[in-house]
Amino acid sequence: MALSDHPNGEFVSPKTKKEFRVEAYPSFIPFIDRKKLTSHPYIFAPVCYSGHWWLWLINTRKRKCQILDPLHKKAPTDERKAINKFTGYVFSRLITYAGGEPLQKGEREKEIKSPYVKISGQKTSYDCAVYVMKWMELIEPENIKKGKYQWDNWPQEEVDHYRVEYASRILFSEMNKQRDRAIRESSAIRLSKPSSVLLSPFCQINSADIETG
Repeated sequence: MALSDHPNGEFVSPKTKKEFRVEAYPSFIPFIDRKKLTSHPYIFAPVCYSGHWWLWLINTRKRKCQILDPLHKKAPTDERKAINKFTGYVFSRLITYAGGEPLQKGEREKEIKSPYVKISGQKTSYDCAVYVMKWMELIEPENIKKGKYQWDNWPQEEVDHYRVEYASRILFSEMNKQRDRAIRESSAIRLSKPSSVLLSPFCQINSADIETG
């Protein structure tokens, strides 16, 4: 929402003619947990913009940000550079709003640098979300502090396995089970039954199927 009000990372919104303020988004304020934001040394913030996912890693104590992008090792466009700078500023404002220490005099929130971390990334054009979710599972605070983010470069077969794993978690999550029960009990909604092929436990789609489909 902030990026829609501040397109291309412009600090002054062309809509409101004002700079970003947390208070301008009251619907999101209830979700800002002051205690959590100020007590955790690091925050993971997955971002999806223009159909691509990447991960922000925010050091709440030192007010520093890093970017883990499964496709890019640096900002691919000037637009992304501006967005990165603006996003770092937004995170800094959120931390201050949540009760964190404000930046010291002379420090400039609008000049927070967000370097890209060198890390093995995706081999296809569509696996960015899989990498981001797996990174959030694997990265530990100790490795962040030491600057160690390297692990084996996953073969595509392993990434395909992760994709199926995440799809299964989503499909069979408690929320989807509740929706399924509501749909089945509804007299207004009637869904066609899936084919026997899709119901088969041996049905699995991998990257080769997507590329040739």
